[in-house]
Parts: sequence; C-alpha cells; structure tokens
Amino acid sequence: MNDRVIVLNADFSFLNIITWKRAVALMSKGKVEVLKYGDKVVKTIKGDLLRIPAVLKLVHLVRTIFKARVPFSKRNIMVRDDFSCVYCGRSNAESHLTIDHVLPKSKGGKSTWENCVTSCKPCNAKKGHRSCVEARMYIKKRPWAPTISEFVKLKVKTLGLGNLLADLM
Repeated sequence: MNDRVIVLNADFSFLNIITWKRAVALMSKGKVEVLKYGDKVVKTIKGDLLRIPAVLKLVHLVRTIFKARVPFSKRNIMVRDDFSCVYCGRSNAESHLTIDHVLPKSKGGKSTWENCVTSCKPCNAKKGHRSCVEARMYIKKRPWAPTISEFVKLKVKTLGLGNLLADLM
C-alpha cells in the first residue's frame, strides 16, 4: 500500500510527491482536486471512511521556480543509483548503503555527482581509501549528474508511482 500522493500543478505539470496526511489536509482546505484515488482507506474520528487520493491537481496555478540542477545529497545519490551497490549490484535496505568516493577524498577526490556512488558496507570497507583500480573493484554504473526531469522520473519509479501517472495519460 503506497502512502505517497502525486501533486500536479493546475496546468497538469508535475509538482511534488507528498504524504497522504498532507494530501488530506490540502483536500479539506479545498486547494486541490482529486484526479485518482488509491486503494488506501482510513477511518476518521467520527467513524467515516475516507478514501486516500493517489493523484491530486492544484485548483490554482502555482508559479514554480525551477532549479538549474538537482541538489547533491546522500539520498539523491541513492535514488540515482536505484538503491543498489554499484560494485556488486546488490540491492540493500537504505540503512545498509553508504556513499563511496570513486576517487577517495584522501587522494583529492571531491564530493560531486561524478565522484560519489552508492555502495554496500562490505564493498565500501573492501575498497577502503584506495582507488577502484588499486582495489580491483569496478563500477557497474558510471556516476553522472542527473537533470531535473531525469531525477523526477527516477524518483517516481523508485516510489512505484509510474503506473498512476500512466493511467492519467
């Protein structure tokens, strides 16, 4: 059962992904229209059943200021690398993943999109402070800086919301 809700702007452009609780608050304030309901149903304090939406559209257009690039963060690197180790390919729970510098910081490596990858703890420990060549460990997915649209597609796929958006088209 998915607890995430897609929010579209009044012009149907993708805006954000929010929790179902925030979605219910927006619905009660009359700020959104429900385009598609999900499978989740909750019981209110009064005992009424309330269907949780899957996709919402804002009633009034919100002018958005687009960032030039995706913010660099540990979470965003994991989304880019599909929450799996780039060395061994295993998918792990987020708590078992770390961020590894392809060229270690001790050798002048920077914390950038092109130098950081998702790694499981055993692979990160095995590589240590050595370069990939020195450790004889090779990357299965080359690190890259995603554009905003590429990142939104990855995030929607990661959250399993792609089918909901396809149903609206």
